[in-house]
Amino acid sequence: MSIIELKNVTKVYDNKVQALKGIDLKVEEGDIFGIIGYSGAGKSTLIRLLNGLETATEGEVVVLDEDFGKINNEKRRLKRQHIGMIFQHFNLLWSRTVAENIAFPLEILGVPKKERDERVHELVKLVGLEDRKDNYPSQLSGGQKQRVGIARALAGNPKILLCDEATSALDPETTADVLELINEIHQKTNITVVLITHEMHVVKTICTKVAVIDDGKIVEEGLVSDVFYKPKQEITKRFLKQTAFSSEKSAMKNIKNWKETFVNGQIVKLTFNDKNFNAPIISELTKEVGVKVSIIQGKIDKTKNGNIGTLYAQILGDENNISAIIEKLSELEIAVEVL
Repeated sequence: MSIIELKNVTKVYDNKVQALKGIDLKVEEGDIFGIIGYSGAGKSTLIRLLNGLETATEGEVVVLDEDFGKINNEKRRLKRQHIGMIFQHFNLLWSRTVAENIAFPLEILGVPKKERDERVHELVKLVGLEDRKDNYPSQLSGGQKQRVGIARALAGNPKILLCDEATSALDPETTADVLELINEIHQKTNITVVLITHEMHVVKTICTKVAVIDDGKIVEEGLVSDVFYKPKQEITKRFLKQTAFSSEKSAMKNIKNWKETFVNGQIVKLTFNDKNFNAPIISELTKEVGVKVSIIQGKIDKTKNGNIGTLYAQILGDENNISAIIEKLSELEIAVEVL
């Protein structure tokens, strides 16, 4: 069941700047949905529409069964109580302790103090900050501050959790801890998570589905494993090349050296998924077709909903046999790129 649905959404500022252009998007209940794009692609505008801070110029933004553009400000404010938000730069109140920061949205909602205290106790335990609840933000590390931000976003038991570049201000190790926490919370509560980011490894680590946004348009979307296995758009391929995904970074550096070392036959990059993950395909095809294969480099990457394997290899044999094995690999849905 869709918990968020955007239908032909356009957003124009000052009657001339078109930030979003005909966006169609569905987020199912329980998804961890990644929206990835470079700066200026439209991510910030999109998240402001999803949390009701702005309304679309054209189209429908249906969140929790109501179009934000067709309800008044008061109804939109009430609807936003079911949407939690995690920010890039934490947005904590520096004069309040950890517990007081987490309690703040509950105060605004008018929750009685006893209930507030109980909820804060639950949340500091959930995010692993029981021993820090009386500390102030200035006494916390970046990862701890973001844990406070996560707890605060969850205070009102929201049905949707929006993450706006929630890890981009953190170091890699802290990023991994925060993503693991979000994943644990999702497993315990099945909350729907929409994660806006420009970091492909974040999408790979935690998301079940992904949409790539470029110049205000969704250019590619689907299961993370499918989009990463066979990216169709150049923008998606660029994102993949900027991460360690599929050994791409190290491979790109080494291809020139490989060509000087492995001078005969063809150097190929093979990409495979769970459909052919455990089968001895290369071994069987080399015997069948009559070629030899030397492994150069390989890696298996785990995504939330599958595995992506990448293998760089030298194929030796006559041209016809090399062409034959490449064709057979393609027939088995193994992506082949001749380098």
